[in-house]
Amino acid sequence: MHASQSGPSRARQVTAAVIGNALEWYDFIVYGFLSSIIARLFFPTDSEYASLLMALATFGVGFFMRPVGGVLLGLYADRKGRKAAMQLIILLMTLSIALIAFAPDHAAIGIGAPVLIVVARMLQGFATGGEYASATAFLVESAPANRRGLYGAWQLFGQCLAVFAGAGMGALVTHTLSPEALDSWGWRLPFILGLLIGPVGLWMRRHMEETEAFLDARDAHQGESFGLLQVLREHRRAVLVTMGTTISGTVAFYVVLVNMPTFAHKQLGLPLDQVFMVQMLAVALMTLIIPLAGALSDRIGRRPVLLGGTLGFFLLVYPLFAWVAQSPGIERLLVMQVLLCTMIGISYGPAPTAVAEQFPARVRSTGLALAYNVAVMLFGGFAPFIVTWLTQVGGTPVAPAWYVLFASLIGLAATCFLREGAPAALERRQRRNPIVTSARSL
Repeated sequence: MHASQSGPSRARQVTAAVIGNALEWYDFIVYGFLSSIIARLFFPTDSEYASLLMALATFGVGFFMRPVGGVLLGLYADRKGRKAAMQLIILLMTLSIALIAFAPDHAAIGIGAPVLIVVARMLQGFATGGEYASATAFLVESAPANRRGLYGAWQLFGQCLAVFAGAGMGALVTHTLSPEALDSWGWRLPFILGLLIGPVGLWMRRHMEETEAFLDARDAHQGESFGLLQVLREHRRAVLVTMGTTISGTVAFYVVLVNMPTFAHKQLGLPLDQVFMVQMLAVALMTLIIPLAGALSDRIGRRPVLLGGTLGFFLLVYPLFAWVAQSPGIERLLVMQVLLCTMIGISYGPAPTAVAEQFPARVRSTGLALAYNVAVMLFGGFAPFIVTWLTQVGGTPVAPAWYVLFASLIGLAATCFLREGAPAALERRQRRNPIVTSARSL
């Protein structure tokens, strides 16, 4: 058995994972916030609507690579360690963001411009596919047994910091720069700032320590091999439950958080800089709620907190969308975003730990990566495209709520089948007697 980590060491582990994860997701998300500008510069057509759909489709293209990257990087993390995988992910993301930040636009190189964006998005999707599983496994395994909910919550806390930073940069460049300057060079500034993930993220992750749970699982199963099919065969229930809970969370994330600035500006006619300010306030509140909800799940369980947040979101989303669409305004948008982000924050708090606890440490990164990224690819990646299309076809700005309601129902059903912490208890037994206890018993 490996030595337990001290309190200060755990704090350093969490800080490294959260800051690196926030920088990682900032780069991925900022594309969604600036998609309307990227559409004009890299996907010009006679129709502004067609250009926007093409840019949003490119946003979704990166998600095709997420299951591939997630599984390959997940297997790598389960075999070589969480630390090694998280360092590799930072390097890949740095390359992809550099391609976007310095890509010549369509006016300069023609068809080569959208090709560069597509390649960058695919590489970005590959890298990000491994981030959630590796960082979540790392955080949960670094936690004391009675604080796993709180530690896992820092995963989505980091993602929300990324949304907050992305909204802040979007508000800054759209408020301070003229439309001409924004189209000429201003849109590149948020991406260039994202290049800080290289030196900062890599340095921080290089100084992390490998988790005790991974080291113990590696020693207990030394010489044994496992693959994707084995994970699917032995942990089918865990994969399906993780996919279901992820579907509701990822659709809420990309519809209510990432796509909302573009939606509120294009469909509701609200000023883009004011929309970004609303988004910053709502996301700031949600970011504070997430660790509180994670800590609450350590006391009363993951399922009650998840059910409460998801059910509250389900009941509020359609009435709020209809209310804002009836008389669009910044004040109404703020009320809607604050209420919805509160419910999202409650459900996000326990979510990373809840899904991580469905898998034993030996296959945790692989199982998480597979279930999470397939769900995100199918339901989250094209969420902005789907809601834009639904709005156009349905002729009503309430259309995005239809898609969110559908995803929330899936999440509610999956949460009912959530297993409360069984793999965590099994891991403790494995550490006492690693030969007798087998992961197959899950």
